Amino acid sequence: MPGRVNCCRRICIPLVVAVFSASLVAETPSKQESESKSSRRPIVVSEDAKRIHDAGILIDGHNDLPWQLRKLARRKTGPVDLREHQESLQTDIPRLKKGGLDAQFWVVYIPASTPQDGAAMRGALEQFEVIEQMIDRYPDIFERAISSDDIIRIHKSGKIASMIGVEGGHMIENSLETLRTFYDRGARYMGLTHSDTLDWADSATDDAKSDGLSEFGKSVVLEMNRLGMLVDLAHVSHEAMRDALNTTKAPLIFSHSSAYAIAPHMRNVPDDVLRMVKKNNGVTMVNFYSGYVDPQGARIVSQMFEIERDLKVKFPNEDDFKAAWTKWKDEHPIPDGTVHTLVDHIDHIVKVAGIDHVGIGSDYDGVGQLPKQLEDVSCFPYITQELLNRGYNETDIHKIMGGNLLRVFKDVERVAAEMKSGKSDSK
Repeated sequence: MPGRVNCCRRICIPLVVAVFSASLVAETPSKQESESKSSRRPIVVSEDAKRIHDAGILIDGHNDLPWQLRKLARRKTGPVDLREHQESLQTDIPRLKKGGLDAQFWVVYIPASTPQDGAAMRGALEQFEVIEQMIDRYPDIFERAISSDDIIRIHKSGKIASMIGVEGGHMIENSLETLRTFYDRGARYMGLTHSDTLDWADSATDDAKSDGLSEFGKSVVLEMNRLGMLVDLAHVSHEAMRDALNTTKAPLIFSHSSAYAIAPHMRNVPDDVLRMVKKNNGVTMVNFYSGYVDPQGARIVSQMFEIERDLKVKFPNEDDFKAAWTKWKDEHPIPDGTVHTLVDHIDHIVKVAGIDHVGIGSDYDGVGQLPKQLEDVSCFPYITQELLNRGYNETDIHKIMGGNLLRVFKDVERVAAEMKSGKSDSK
């Protein structure tokens, strides 16, 4: 799920000739600009792209459908049948099949504002139950996976391998024992933070307390290494990213983050960290949210948390706050972007970190705005086609779509086995 929220520079050209020349340039696009516009037309998926897409294992690092199901249940809207098209959701079974999804991390999400007095942990356990019930309700579609071997086996059976990820360390309530409970319940990754800074880890969208990770935060990382649980840095501050990468004994992931150099939001990954991810043998899985993918959108969204908090202070009445917040968002529209914009992030991560260190982390049903041709889970083949259009070969496309995450998962399991056997003392 995304976190909570320009200057322009006036250029004067005094010479008439310069103005005239500039107008000619504006009216007559260069060959490069024309080719760029042409290459960004809506994508049509070819038979070759379909074949390549179906031949690999597509693993999505982040889907918030369980939280949406919980909200719908609380509203008593009646049972949600995922076998039918769900207009209010970005995920249902017909569209999952159309999108060719093979494995999914379903997310345990509880708002970071939930009190850490037992409520956050209880809420998390309830979300585990939502996921378990969903898998059990559709046994011909989903099957629970708790290992990399499970993903391969379930994929061969034609079902969707269903893993659990926890979105935010606030849910363990400063307890390594609770972390172990989550692992035993089936969680195979945990994001160290969500939107709010914790006592032990700084969030990308809140003020810092530890300038990265505290000593306890580092112990959380090492315990996750020992358990065989992927450490997810998707919502942490840049300093916390660096601290975690300098602490871990196993590869790390960004389950749903994009490239900061393309879209400057603190939720995205800067180039120096991408290079650290390469050295760590980890993977950055690109997020689809328009506010993290589109460059202008990222600049707007980067203000949103601060604006929202300020408005809550200024307007203590809930109705007044909602009106002011809606007005601000209406005055600052976020561009959608397109599937091309998303693949720009993949290109950049490949350029900086290499083809072995990028993956897919959609954030479907956790975000309200998505790039064109990426509006729901049926749209994954458009990415495959655009990668093919940009010259990626079949092997590399399969790495991006899931192979890299599968490799990281296997490495994390290997490190955990070594740590438990006492064979591993170093990275």
